[in-house]
Order: sequence, then C-alpha cells, then structure tokens
Amino acid sequence: MILAERAARLEAEAVAASAKAEAADAKAAEALISYLKLEIEKLRRQIYGSRSERKARLLEQMELELEELEATATEDELAAERAAAKTQTVQSFQRKRPSRKPFPEHLPRERVVIAAPQSCPCCGSSKLSKLGEDITETLEVVPRQWKVIQTVREKFSCRDCETITQPPAPFHVTPRGFAGPNLLAMILFEKFGQHQPLNRQSERYAREGIDLSLSTLADQVGACAVALQPLYRLIEHHVLSAERLHGDDTTVPILAKGQTVKGHIWTYVRDDRPFGGRAPPAALYYASRDRRQEHPTRHLQSFSGILQADAYSGYNELYDASRAQGPITSALCWAHARRQFFELADIAANARRDKNAAAISPIALEAVKRFDALFDIERSINGQSAEERLRMRKEQSAPPLTALEAWLREQRARLSNSSAVAKPIDYMLRRWDRFARFIDDGRICLTNNAAERALRGFALGRKSWLFAGSERGADRAATMATLIMTAKLNDVDPQAWLADVLARIASTPQGQLNELLPWDWNRTPVQSAA
Repeated sequence: MILAERAARLEAEAVAASAKAEAADAKAAEALISYLKLEIEKLRRQIYGSRSERKARLLEQMELELEELEATATEDELAAERAAAKTQTVQSFQRKRPSRKPFPEHLPRERVVIAAPQSCPCCGSSKLSKLGEDITETLEVVPRQWKVIQTVREKFSCRDCETITQPPAPFHVTPRGFAGPNLLAMILFEKFGQHQPLNRQSERYAREGIDLSLSTLADQVGACAVALQPLYRLIEHHVLSAERLHGDDTTVPILAKGQTVKGHIWTYVRDDRPFGGRAPPAALYYASRDRRQEHPTRHLQSFSGILQADAYSGYNELYDASRAQGPITSALCWAHARRQFFELADIAANARRDKNAAAISPIALEAVKRFDALFDIERSINGQSAEERLRMRKEQSAPPLTALEAWLREQRARLSNSSAVAKPIDYMLRRWDRFARFIDDGRICLTNNAAERALRGFALGRKSWLFAGSERGADRAATMATLIMTAKLNDVDPQAWLADVLARIASTPQGQLNELLPWDWNRTPVQSAA
C-alpha cells in the first residue's frame, strides 16, 4: 500500500510538472509571436523611418518578458523531465523549439571522435564494418589568449671594414610602446565603443593574469589619440564639406575641481543615403564645457549648406544673412514636434497611470495621425534621388501639409494660452517655414533621427562611466567616437579597423592617409616582424 501510494504520488507530481511546463511553453510561444511582430515592425522602422514611441516601449517590454518566459519554460521543462524519470507511466513534456540556424561555415571545426566498440555487443564478434557516422555540432568559445611577440634584430659586423649592420627598430604604435596594435584597438574600442572605463578593463586583465595598471592603459590611450588625430581631421573635412548635415547635442558631466559641470557633446552627421547620395556617411563629434552658441558657430564656421536640427537658439547666428560664409539653411525636425503631441495622446501611458492619468487630448491625437500620414509618404521615397523625392512630395505631401497648417491655425484660434496642446502648436506655427522647407528640397529629411542615433552611445554610456575626467578627456572621447561611429556607419568592424590603422598609419605617407578611412579601407593582415 505504501509503495502504491508513493507511485501514485510520483505520477501525480510528474503530470503536474508536465502540465506546468506545457503552460509555460504556451505563454512563451504567445510572447514569441508578439515579440516577432514587434521585431518586424522595429526593422521596418529602422529601414524606412523613425520608430513610434509607443511601439519602441512595447518592444522593450516584450523583450524583457520573452527573456523571463523562455528561462521559466526551460526550468519547467527540466523539472518535468526529472519528475517523469521517477515513474514508468508518465511521458515527459517536450518543448517545440524553433529550428536553429546552422553554425557559420567560416568557423573552424574540431573533430572529437568517440571510440567505437571493439566487438559486437550482441554476439561478441570482432568483425565490425563502418556504415557511416552521426555528427553533433556544439558551439564552443576559446578563452582569450595572450602572447608576447619577440622582435629580434641581429647585428652583423663586416670582416673588411668592421662596420656594424643591424636592421632598424620596428615601429611602435605608441612611444615607449609595449602593446601591439590589436591590444591597443581592443582597449580603445572597449573604452569608447563599449563604454568600459580603464579601471574595469585593468581589473579584468588582472583576473586573466596580465598586470596592466590604470596609468599604463591611460598612457597608451593618450598616445593612440595623438596618432589617430590625422584621420579625425580628414573625417572632419569630409563631414563639413557636405550639402546637408544633421546636428544635435547631449549632456556629458565633466569633472572640474572636485565637482562636475554640465558639459556637452555635439554631433554633426553626414548621411546622404536618404536622397541617393553617393558620399560615404560619417559622424563628427566635438566636446564643450557648456552649451553657449559660440560652440556651434565655431564648429560650423566653414560649413554652408542645410542644417537639420532642433529649434535651439544657439544655431540662430548661423542662419543670419550677414554671415561671412553665407547663411546656413535651417530645416527643423518633425520628430521633435510630433513627440510633444504624442505625450498628450499616449493612450498606453495613460492606461498605466490609472487614476493619475490626464485626459487624452483629441487635438493631439488627431495631430499625431496627420503627422504619421506624412511619415508614411517619406518611408516610400526614402533612398530615391533628390529630384524624385521632390516630385513625390509635391504630389503627395503638399496637400496634407497645407491642410495640416490650416487645421493647426484653426485649432489654435479656439484654444486658450493655458491649454496644454497650445504649446506644441505654437512651437510649430512660429517656425512653420522651417518645418515646411522639406517640401521644396528633396535633400532635406523629415526628421533629425540620424543625429539622435549618433548620440545614443553617449546617452547609454554615461550611465557606465558617469562623467568625463576632464575637458581634455571629453575632447579625446569626441575624437575616438568620431572614428568608431564613422566605421559603424560604413559597416566596418571598428576594432578590426583600428587595429589595422594603428599598425599602418606611421608607414603611410601623408598624401595616402585617405586610404585608411573606413569607406576606402582594404584590410591587410598585420604582419609581425620575425
């Protein structure tokens, strides 16, 4: 009776565990479907236009939910297997997983052959012949390996004239250099691309048995920044010679006399791909201690073209007709304007606020719908020539744009100055000529998202490194961010590019430095002298 009761209990536990695993798998499948739908929408937005704020937040929530549900489903599946193993009557639950992609062909394969039996396990005969083999592939990672390269320069003495001959010393990337270009590229990319401060890198290297102090790493970073300065100047010239730029800035705390000041990182992005331009994309960064208008005036001193930015008053001097280089043409960002209306019409956010939610503004909701109609047209013409974009805008975008202006003016006449939606309406109507400029120039984009994407790394990174150690440190970060982001915009691996450039830049003539720029770069393997 005890054994029967125990068996019944184990069977019940196995059935319950299997049901729990099946329920968890169903939830994970449902979450996966929702996640994939949002992921598809995310990719469409990345290709054709800016993402919806609501869908962006939903995607982040679904990613977190999917992560937790997948982990829970796996735990429950293993628990069901263990419970079913204790009984003979209950079959373990098996999850239906999506088919896994094969491993890349370029990865090296290491064969581990399990020894075959020497004799037949049935009759004991040793007359065995091979019929074939089954291969199971497992992805594995090899821990990082450190090595020391010894460069030997032999000395020879002439028997006739007693002259001593020796090959010249190899070039070191940095003065008093002891680090190879690959190591330096890794340090630079970890610090400026992955936002890992040098003290954390030093601790990680120490755990791997390599003693590289913070001061040693900082010395190498400073020397690399100097060595790469010529490439920064070439990228700067390339960006500032564009017909149109995206401009924006973000705050970066800078340490000064025991406290931090609110410094700023400015970016200017050249990206002609939306209007079919063939010039390679590039991003240029500057750092400053404050946000005074003298900084963009100095940055864009030699620029004359179209500047897509927000309505920051510091740019106004650049738009002055009396400017020596000629006025810069201003084009404002519709994403900035739309965001102000969207915050007043965010139904999902109001649902989360429950009782504290403010009333949804019908005017703001209607404005967002009208904005989205213009964005839909822009997605359909993205990547076409400026002439074709202009023609399509005249045909498709001009009528809804005219209707939008008339509607905004009509609604504003009915609103009091204290109305919440009056502020975003005034923001647009006071600058309507600069918002509507895209309708007369096919090179102008509807948004300034290119610059906002370029600043995203700093917005995320400052949570990791908290502040720049000095104004020079902020300048150095701007220099390295220019190189790394430009490489990314041209679909080049920044770390591999930095390693090759650091190995070649000293031996490259000044007139051929253009060959090292990301869009003209042809990787050559770094040869170590032997």
